[in-house]
This record gives sequence, structure tokens and C-alpha cells, in this order.
Amino acid sequence: MKIKKFLSFSMAALAAVGFAACDDDNDGVNEISNGNTYEDIYDGSDDSDDSDEPGVSGGSFAKGADVSWVTEMESNGIKFKDANGNEGDCFQILKDMGTNAIRLRVWVNPQYGYCAKEDVVDKAVRANDLGMDLMIDFHYSDTWADPSKQTKPAAWASLSYTELKDAVADHTTDVLSALKEKGVTPKWVQFGNEVGDGFLWGDGKASTNAAQFGELVTVGIDAAKAVFPDIKTIVHVQNGWNTSATDWIMSILKSNGVAYDIFGVSLYPSDVVEEYGSKYGTATDVVKLTLDNLKTLSVRYNKDVMVCEYGYLQSDPDKGYECLKMIVDAKADMPALKGVFYWEPQGYGWNHGYGKSCFDSDFKPTKVLTAYGE
Repeated sequence: MKIKKFLSFSMAALAAVGFAACDDDNDGVNEISNGNTYEDIYDGSDDSDDSDEPGVSGGSFAKGADVSWVTEMESNGIKFKDANGNEGDCFQILKDMGTNAIRLRVWVNPQYGYCAKEDVVDKAVRANDLGMDLMIDFHYSDTWADPSKQTKPAAWASLSYTELKDAVADHTTDVLSALKEKGVTPKWVQFGNEVGDGFLWGDGKASTNAAQFGELVTVGIDAAKAVFPDIKTIVHVQNGWNTSATDWIMSILKSNGVAYDIFGVSLYPSDVVEEYGSKYGTATDVVKLTLDNLKTLSVRYNKDVMVCEYGYLQSDPDKGYECLKMIVDAKADMPALKGVFYWEPQGYGWNHGYGKSCFDSDFKPTKVLTAYGE
């Protein structure tokens, strides 16, 4: 996730690869490259694992939450409550509202230990004990990785490219093996976070080292599959509404033979409206644009799709609910859409005043996540 300053993709990077982000008036957003419509190619009647069409992942729709802050918040004395004001476990409160999946970020060697392997395993066990599905989100950094920065872990900074690939494989194997030892089997694993211009800069910067970016993702995929052969693999980028940028990175992944399962995006509709005014319409227009874009891309590249991060201004829970409900309801005619994850719903005011949670100042849930229970 990126707070507002992280919204925009690097324009210099986009210029370097020959297109301008968001200035094409979204020409072609509803077109399929071979001339067929989505319904011509995929009618939603078959979601089996042996299909060659979008929807190959199968399984239930993820109504998820990224709660990576939760242990740090608890350590600082935060007490979570249900809608009636009764104190309880954050995971259980989310589950009771209809959440069926948890997403957890992983940092290599974070300063305070939160989101390191041991902390991730502890949270994963809690989710697993409640029967919730799990996504592991490797940042491949000691801190936030997002469109503005994809900084290598300090311990990897001076490695050669060959050594860097080994480090990616070893770290991926280490974390997933630790989960396996605790009896936790993640359903999904994500390689890098908001990697619209790659990760592990500069070796893995997509606009300058596309082949190496593809190879580093593949190294992660191979390591994950060696531990959990059936795990679903995800590449996740920012700004799911941006038709040009999402198509560009998917074309790079395809041309470099990256065999991932799901293309994931971030979607923060209120950020888009704040950044661009009415250029892309209202918040609900931005959601519709994103869903249309994902539908097009799912067919063009034969991939399942997912909203790996969603958030809306906590000051407007009605609109936050409406936009989330649009995403949940889209699964009815879009089998390639495999889920949505609210980013830190419990994180009211946390980390320099995060303003897109869907709990209130008393750490009770607002109405937003009732979209999951419906």
C-alpha cells in the first residue's frame, strides 16, 4: 500500500519505456486483443482446475484483510472491539463479519521485528486456527516496498546478481518452510509488492532490466512451489485502474516467460479522485474502470485476477462500503476475479495517521466489511 505520496508511478520510468501513464483516455479498456468479448471466451460456466481459460485457480472467492500491523498494535495496547463494543480478537471479529482470508507482508530484517519471519508465522497460525485462507506478501526488503521505492534488504545490497537470486530463493524457502513446520499452508504467495516497475532495484527494475525482473520473480515462484507445490502465485502492481501501466507490466511478464497464476492490483478509489479530480469520474467510476480493466487483461493474458489491496477514506464508510460491494458483486459475472483484500482495516490512525481503515476511533468496525457478510 502507498499513502497518497506513493500513488503516482514514476513518470520518468514510464517515459523510458515509451508510454505515458493515464493520458490515453483509457482507449481500448473494454477491448479484447483478439476481437472477441470476455463473454465469448469465458462464460463463467466452468471454473475447474483443468481449464485453459480465466478462472483456472478455482476455489472460493477471497473476502480478505491485510492485518500485518495487528501484532504491533496489540503490543502498543490497542484493544479491538466488535460492532457492539465487546473486546475480542481482531481475527475473530473480522471472521464474524465475513472475512475468510488474511494477507501478511514479510520483511527480511525489519528494525523492530514486526513483519519478520517469526512475527509473520505467529499471525499466520492465528488465521489458520480460525480456518482462514492465507496470502504471504514478500516485499523482498527490510521495510516498505512500493512504487516509490523497491530497496534491497541491507544484507543483500552488495550481492552480485547471481547471489541476489540465491538470496531470493533462500528467503522465500525459509519463510514458507517455517509456516509448513507449523502446519500452515498458504493458499497464495505474492512476489514483491506493487511491482509496477519491478523490485529489488536496480537489478530487478522492469524499465531497465526487464529480463532480470522476470527471472527474479521466477526464482521466487520456483522456491515457493518447491515447498508448496499447489500454492497460487501472484504478481501485484499498483493502480489497477491504469490500463496502460498494467498492460505494460503484464506484457513484460509474458515476454519473459514468468509462469504466475494471478495478476493482482491495488485499488484506492478515493486516492484517484483526490489526485486527478474528475478526470476518471467518481470513486465508483474508478472501481468500474478497474474491474473492466481486469476483465480485459484476464482474457488478453489468460490470467486470473485479484484486488490484493483495497481501501477507502474511513471518514466515508457508506462510500467505502459501496465500492467494496461493487468488487464483491463483480465475481458473479467475472469468474477470473478471485478476491479482494482490505488493506489494514483495523489500522485506525496507525503509522502516521493511516486514514483508510474501516474501524473507528474506538477500534470497532464500521459498516464497510458488512459487504463481505452479505
